[in-house]
Amino acid sequence: MYDFVVVGVGPAGARFARRAAEDGYDVLALEKGEVGTPLACSGHVSTDIWAYVPDAAKEKLFQNRIYGANFRVGGPDTDANPFYKDEEISNVIDRVELDRTLAAAARDAGADVREGHTVTDVQERADGVTITASAGGEEETFEAKMVAGCDGPVSKVRREVGVPEPGELLHGVLAFDDEADHGDFVDVHLTVPRFFAWRIPRGDAGVEYGLAAPPGKEVREMFDVLTDTYDVETSHFCSGAIPIGPPPSVTSRRVFLIGDAAAQTKPFTGGGILYGMTAADHAVREIDPDRPRTLGEYETAWRTDLEREIRLGHWVRRAYSLPEPVQRAGLKALSGKIGVHMDRPSSLFSAEQLRAFFS
Repeated sequence: MYDFVVVGVGPAGARFARRAAEDGYDVLALEKGEVGTPLACSGHVSTDIWAYVPDAAKEKLFQNRIYGANFRVGGPDTDANPFYKDEEISNVIDRVELDRTLAAAARDAGADVREGHTVTDVQERADGVTITASAGGEEETFEAKMVAGCDGPVSKVRREVGVPEPGELLHGVLAFDDEADHGDFVDVHLTVPRFFAWRIPRGDAGVEYGLAAPPGKEVREMFDVLTDTYDVETSHFCSGAIPIGPPPSVTSRRVFLIGDAAAQTKPFTGGGILYGMTAADHAVREIDPDRPRTLGEYETAWRTDLEREIRLGHWVRRAYSLPEPVQRAGLKALSGKIGVHMDRPSSLFSAEQLRAFFS
C-alpha cells in the first residue's frame, strides 16, 4: 500500500509528489498521457516560479522577461495604458518543459512517476483507497492510504468521490506565432465578455495569443478576431477549461484535491501554477496519511494562505465588465509605475504600490 497515490502530474501533482517523497513517503504518481501534453496553459508566470524548480533548469525553461503590460479596452490599434515596474515583473517560460522538469524532480526525489495511466475508478474505504487505472489496454489496481487529486479542471478524482465542482469553468484557447519577439510588455485586451484576451512575446520562441470566456461564448470566433486584428497566422492551437472559484471543501474521507482540480486559481487571470504548488506544499506539511483528520488541517492552511487573494481576485475581475467609458477612465487614471505582485491582489494595498501610485 502506497502512502499517497497522486493522480495527475502537472505542476501541482509533481510538486506534491516531489515534496512527499523527500519527506520519506512512498509515492506513486499517475499521468494519463505524456507529462506536459497536451498544452492547455500559458507560460507567463511570476518570477516566483524559480523557487520551485532546480537551479540548473532555468536556462532550459526561460524564454523572455516581462516588465509590464499594456491594457487596452479595444484592439491593438487603440490607446495603450501601460502598467510597469523598473525590474522584471514576470517571465515567459517553456510551459511543456516546466511540467517535464517538475516530474523529473519528483522522480529524482524517489516518487514512482508513471505515464500512460488513465484513472478510471477511485473507491474510498475507512482504511484506504483503491485506484483503478487503464494502461496499455490493461487494467491495474493500486492501494493507497490517501489519494491526491491533481488531475485538472475536469477532475475524475473529484467526481468519483463526490467533492463539489468549482464555482465556474471558463473556456480558454491559445495558439502561437513563430516569429521571434523580444518585447518586454504583454498586451491585455478587455474585449472578451467577463474576461480578456492577451498577447505574450516569447523571445526566440515567438508570440502567444490567447483568450478565455464563459461557457456559451464563441471563443474560436473571438480568437480569430483577435489574430485577424494583429494580422498574424497562428499554429499549435490549444483549448481547455479554466476553473474559477474553489468549492466549499476540497477533501473527502481519504482524498484531497490540489491545483486546478481544487480551483486554486487566480480569478482575474485564470493562472494556477503558483497557487497549485503553494497548496501542494501546504498539503505535504499538514497531511499525515495515517491520520485522515489532518485533511482538515490542509483545508485550513491553504485557505488561510490563498483565500483572501482569491476573493480579491474576484473583485479585480469584476472590473473587466464595467462600461467601456469607466474602463477607459480608470485605466488612464491608474496607469504608470506599479508596485503590485502579479499573483497577490492584496499587494494593491501594499506600501510599495502606494508609493508608486503617489509618485
